[in-house]
Amino acid sequence: MPPGKIICHISRYINMEEPILNAHNKEEYPPMHTAEHILNQTMVRMFGCPRSRNAHIERKKSKCDYQLAACPTEEQVQELERRVNEVIAQHLPVSYEFVKRGEVPPEVDLGKLPDDASETLRLVRIGDYDLCACVGTHVQNTSEIGTFKIISHDYNEEAHTWRMRFKLVE
Repeated sequence: MPPGKIICHISRYINMEEPILNAHNKEEYPPMHTAEHILNQTMVRMFGCPRSRNAHIERKKSKCDYQLAACPTEEQVQELERRVNEVIAQHLPVSYEFVKRGEVPPEVDLGKLPDDASETLRLVRIGDYDLCACVGTHVQNTSEIGTFKIISHDYNEEAHTWRMRFKLVE
C-alpha cells in the first residue's frame, strides 16, 4: 500500500469495493469538527462567501477565517450563532458516501483538496443542510454537538478576512 494512503472497506449493493483514500493528518474532536461544517455552510448561505480556507479546530475552542468584503455587524454575528444552533437542534444525521472525482456534485468545493488527493473521495452529508468532501471525524447526529457559542471575532481590513473564535457548551 502506498505511504499516506488508507484502505476503507465499504459495500455497495452486492459488490465489495475498497476505495483508497488519503490518510488524515489530524484527529479532530468530532462534535467541534461537525460544528465547523455547519458553520461553513451557514457562512456560505448568509454571506455568499466561500467556506473557511483557514481553520484551527480543537476541543476547547476553535477558529475559522472567512474572506468577507466587510466586517459582520454584531446583529449578523448573533444571527450566525442562532442559525448554527438552529441547525444543530434539528438532530440531523451525519452520513458518508464514497464517490469518484467525476461524480462529485457541482456544489461541492474541491478547492482545499491536496494535489495528491485520491481518485475516490469521501463526501460528508449533514442532513440536507451540508455536503462537502472531508476525511475528518464527525458525530453521527447533530444532537451530539452541544450549543455553538461565538466567543470573539475580529476583522483584518487589509486582507478582508474575518476571524471568529467559537466553542461548544453542553
